Amino acid sequence: MANKEPLAYRMAPRTLDEFVGQEHILGKGKMLHRMIQADRISSIILFGPPGTGKTSIARIIANTTKAPFYRLNAVTAGVKDIKQVVEDTQNTFLNPGGKSVLFIDEIHRFNKAQQDALLPYVEDGTVVLIGATTENPFFEVNKALISRSTVFMLEPLKKEHISRIIDMALSDRERGLGELPVRLDADAREFLIEMAGGDARVALNALELAVMTTPMNEDRQYHITLDIIVDCVQKKPVRFDKSAEQHYDNISAFIKSMRGSDPDAAVFYLARALYAGEDPEFLARRIMICAAEDVGMANPNALTVAVAAAEAVRMIGMPEARIILAEAAVMVATSPKSNASYMAIEKALEDVEKKYTGEVPMHLRNAPVKGMEHLGYGVGYKYAHDYPGNIVYDMEYLPPEMKGTQYYHPTANGYELKLREWLEKRRKKQEG
Repeated sequence: MANKEPLAYRMAPRTLDEFVGQEHILGKGKMLHRMIQADRISSIILFGPPGTGKTSIARIIANTTKAPFYRLNAVTAGVKDIKQVVEDTQNTFLNPGGKSVLFIDEIHRFNKAQQDALLPYVEDGTVVLIGATTENPFFEVNKALISRSTVFMLEPLKKEHISRIIDMALSDRERGLGELPVRLDADAREFLIEMAGGDARVALNALELAVMTTPMNEDRQYHITLDIIVDCVQKKPVRFDKSAEQHYDNISAFIKSMRGSDPDAAVFYLARALYAGEDPEFLARRIMICAAEDVGMANPNALTVAVAAAEAVRMIGMPEARIILAEAAVMVATSPKSNASYMAIEKALEDVEKKYTGEVPMHLRNAPVKGMEHLGYGVGYKYAHDYPGNIVYDMEYLPPEMKGTQYYHPTANGYELKLREWLEKRRKKQEG
């Protein structure tokens, strides 16, 4: 433990082979992987959440490129620092190649003057820019710089990535904790992975703090329990095992609260799920299902809102996705309810499975090839829009074997009351 550098810094990957995650941009054969491997880096901007590898990618490039590598932080650097990098780059004695790689961390914090000072040298290739930002560069970075760079979006690390990084830290004897007898309990490990939220730095900082503050036990081990990890990440555990009962209990309570028209309970169980690390897209799917199954035609807009929310969650991600999910859950919970459409399809499927339901009536069939009408295809069909009210009352749509069967029985709730009144009139006229 003599090394004073933080574990997260020590464990930063030095080569492409050591990098964990971001396979969509750094997998073998992917463009960024090829650029780094061939030392043919062009200007790039790395955009993604904290702890996902932006700085690590810059370090790997620094370790592999033959060009001089400079690093600036946009919080502390100014136009003068940029000009110094350009001056050093253009000094043929110091840099015969006449090109350098400049990494600017938090590039979104550069003001317009700073970005404008950099632009001519990025444009003529004197400086190869590597920008890193947690903000959307299309909103925060000079459009001219964007147009001269390739933007790579990094994603939150997956649980298996965080798990591998923890394993590497525990086993690496040179840079990690491999020389220490660390015993990490399974539930502590699972909680650490969950609470990292896709951020490797959070996981490694908490692990290091846990080991540094835990005395050896009688077995001469640093025994890291769940309570120790909870204390180190300062976040209360919600004990969810994704394959066990608690997960299903909570999601069941969430759906039943929406179905039962209790928005407070729905938001509560949604919060529990999000706090425990439940996949926001999974929660969005459950809201969509509830909107169709339990709200149905009593408020057809509920499904539209749920689908829009699911798409927004997919595009935006956490933490903002929590707001979208809450809005959709409240919409479903407070909507009038009807499962009439759900019951209709269930009964129809049962009939199709268990009964002889006949064939499609000839007058409803298409006659795409000339001559088929002589066999009766399409003969007798009446085009609804040619009749008053756009309805034909004296034409049967079901097969003879199913005539008179009713599947859809609208309730008196919400919009479905209007549907019920309309459908009752239609059915009476069709029967009479």
